Amino acid sequence: MPPPDIIEIIPLDKPVRAEITVPGSKSITNRALILAALAEGECTLLGGLWSEDTQIMVEGLQELGFMVNAASDAAEPCNRTITVCGKGGLVPRGGTEQEPVDLFVGNAGTAARFLAALVCLGQGVYRLHGVPRMHQRPQAGLFSALRQLGYEVESENQDNKLPVKISSAGTSSGVQSRFAGGGGQFAGIGRSCSVSIEESSQFASALLLCAEAGKWQVEVSGENAEESPYVRLTSQLIKAFPKRGGTFQIEPDASSGSYFLAAAKLVPQSEPLEYSEQFGVAIPTTQLRAVKVAHWPTSGWQVDQHFDGFLGTAAPLLFGLPLGSGDGQEDPAKGTEEIIGGAEISRDRDLGDSIMTAIVLAPFAVAPVRFTDLRRLRLQECERVAALRTELTKCGAKVVEEGDSLTVYPSKLHGAEIETYNDHRMAMCFAILGLKVPGIKLKNAACVKKTFPNFFPKLAAPPPHGLGAKILDAKTGRTLTCDELFSE
Repeated sequence: MPPPDIIEIIPLDKPVRAEITVPGSKSITNRALILAALAEGECTLLGGLWSEDTQIMVEGLQELGFMVNAASDAAEPCNRTITVCGKGGLVPRGGTEQEPVDLFVGNAGTAARFLAALVCLGQGVYRLHGVPRMHQRPQAGLFSALRQLGYEVESENQDNKLPVKISSAGTSSGVQSRFAGGGGQFAGIGRSCSVSIEESSQFASALLLCAEAGKWQVEVSGENAEESPYVRLTSQLIKAFPKRGGTFQIEPDASSGSYFLAAAKLVPQSEPLEYSEQFGVAIPTTQLRAVKVAHWPTSGWQVDQHFDGFLGTAAPLLFGLPLGSGDGQEDPAKGTEEIIGGAEISRDRDLGDSIMTAIVLAPFAVAPVRFTDLRRLRLQECERVAALRTELTKCGAKVVEEGDSLTVYPSKLHGAEIETYNDHRMAMCFAILGLKVPGIKLKNAACVKKTFPNFFPKLAAPPPHGLGAKILDAKTGRTLTCDELFSE
């Protein structure tokens, strides 16, 4: 059973010491699944995220004829060890114009974009479709690039969005090849395309993941194209992935970890000295991290890896949050002039999806904080810029939206019933706010199943493996168990 329609988060009233495991990175898992399918031989993905988005990708690969198996992971319930039998660049199944291979992508942007490129390596016709919101999300840049490579891409509503039929250049299913002697994985040899990342970096990532198998030359354009963190992630994964089969470790998701690091700044802090049973003496709490995320990524692949450092430097200075939750190695003075001088945080430059976590912290600031370069947030699971402004305003925050920026002012917050817009990150951001602000109620909390099905059980589980928060059925006032909070 999913959580009730509306849940209420009860603020924590005492300090917490916890070490939280978070599931694997969605961005890495879905990229690794495509690379594993393209590899020569069997690939085993360790610590792969098992959530709605990654299950959709796995089901899509299985529908295309790939053998994909998943086994439980003892260390994290929402991870799996995933085994994929790669076909060396071949796509096993192909459909016909009358009976295309049908691929349902839900509201998973990575599945929609990555599978659209992958099926071009097949032989036949494929139809991709999803939920209504997925049919609103942009695809034009990717579809244009695929057409440049010679593939037939027919948007059913003539709007360059899903649903779409894609015809590879294979000939076995009766689809006419556009290339002399070309078919299947040989289609597009010597062909090139240009793709813009203005609307989504996933367009470029989709093409780059399949470029070697398709013999495509891909030119990436758009503002900050060379510095795009998600395109860089894709390129680094391609280099690191075992192309002839083998084992690949998926990192924990830094965006998911950001909520627990933020929680550490909002919950009550320990006294300056705390008795240690291990050493039998009182030790400074500045040497103890209130909430730690286990195995925090250090590879540099995930842009939100920097959220940990952001909290160590920017948060105490900008937001007036306590300094006593660090690990004793943070330097609060580092970057002071740069941070205070602009009081500006960019999604393109500083943070990825975890900028939403920072925005929800911003009402606790000592001065207004401006968040910039938010355009892509408008094109994701919901129109996130408007959603953040609307829901924070409900809670008493002053938020000004100008262009693709939000300026959040210091504000005294109160409880409200939060619309999550079926967006997992909206639900998780405002759940963390509820650990500090009384009366935060969330509608459709189960939407976290997209990337973090056991998020609420981790809030509710007792320390040290959870935060020990009380979460209620908002309609009855009954305290919910961890099992009742799991989102499936």
